[in-house]
Amino acid sequence: MTKITSSFSVGFIGGGNMARSIIGGLTTNKQLDLNIQVFDQSKQQLDQLHHDFGIQVANSNQALIDQCDVVVLAVKPQVMKSVLTELDTSKSSTVYLSIAAGVTITSITKWLGSKCPVIRSMPNTPALVQCGATGLFANSLASEAHKSQANIIMEATGLALWVDSEDLLDSVTALSGSGPAYYFLVMEAMQAAGEKLGLDPQTARKLTEQTALGAATLAVQSDEAPAELRRRVTSPGGTTEQAINTFLNNDLPEIFGKAMQAAYDRSKELATELDKN
Repeated sequence: MTKITSSFSVGFIGGGNMARSIIGGLTTNKQLDLNIQVFDQSKQQLDQLHHDFGIQVANSNQALIDQCDVVVLAVKPQVMKSVLTELDTSKSSTVYLSIAAGVTITSITKWLGSKCPVIRSMPNTPALVQCGATGLFANSLASEAHKSQANIIMEATGLALWVDSEDLLDSVTALSGSGPAYYFLVMEAMQAAGEKLGLDPQTARKLTEQTALGAATLAVQSDEAPAELRRRVTSPGGTTEQAINTFLNNDLPEIFGKAMQAAYDRSKELATELDKN
C-alpha cells in the first residue's frame, strides 16, 4: 500500500471558483508540503492563480496526468467527457478526484479508458470561504492512502465526510450541495419580513446575517441536537413559540422534505443524462 503522507503532488484540471477555493485552502495550510499545478483553457485564469497563490502552471491536462499523484477534475460536468477522452492514462498511476456534480465514477472510468482509482466528491459553495461541506465516495481501486490524500485536499475547504455508497452522494447533493441556497432563501425571507415590520433594509440584512451566523456557530459548537437548541430558546407563551407554531402549522418540515426530495430526484436525472452522453 502507498505510504500515507501529507507530501504529494496535486494537479487541477480546471481553474474555476471551486478549484480556486481548494487551492487557496491548501496553500494557506503551512503544515502541508504539496506540489500544486493547474491547467485551464483560460490563460487569464492561469495567470491569476499563479499570481495569487504562487502555484505552477502546467502546459496541458496530459502534463498533469503524467506528473501528479492526485488529479482534481474541476471542469464543468458537461465538458468532462471531452476532457477525459483526450487523455492517455495507460501509463499513469494517478488517482482522480472529481468535484463535478452528477458525473458518476462509472462514466469517469469509461471516459478515461482504463481502470483507475477514482474518488467522487460533492462539495458546496461555502468552500469558497473555507466553510464547505463535502461528501466523498471512492471506487474499489482507491487505497487508504488515496483516501487520505482526498481528505487532505477537501478538508482544506471545510468538513469532509465519507459515505457508504455512491448513490448516497445524491442525498449529499440534496442536503449540503444545494443546502446553502435553502439558507439564503430563508435569509431573504427574514430580511423582507423585517423590512415589512419597519426596519430599514441595511439593518434588516445585518441582523439576518448575524442571526444566521450565530445560530450556525452555536449549533456547531454545541453537543446538543438542533431540536434541543430550538427548545431552549422557545419559552412557553413567548414570541418565539408563536413564530415556531406558525411554521409548524404551515407544514415547514414537510415543505423541506419535498424540496430535498425534488433536489435528490433531479440529481439522479442529471447523472443519467450525463451517463448517456
